[in-house]
Amino acid sequence: MSVEFEALKEQEAKLSTEERAELARFLIESLDPVTDNVEDVERAWRLEIERRVGEIDRGEVEPIPGDEVFARVRRRLEYHSH
Repeated sequence: MSVEFEALKEQEAKLSTEERAELARFLIESLDPVTDNVEDVERAWRLEIERRVGEIDRGEVEPIPGDEVFARVRRRLEYHSH
């Protein structure tokens, strides 16, 4: 690593938790800038929720209880860890 990078790491270690979190957000966004408009994202989620609720109301899909979903996930994780 470069000398500049090592110096940045040393400076980062002196920052508060909040400052490090803000720096992390800045660095992540610099790698993959957020281009979505918050209102557009919220509208898209609202439409998706309405679509899914409609499917349930019309009987097109049947919801799975959360406990069952988590049990399935645990079984899959256990299977793949062996």
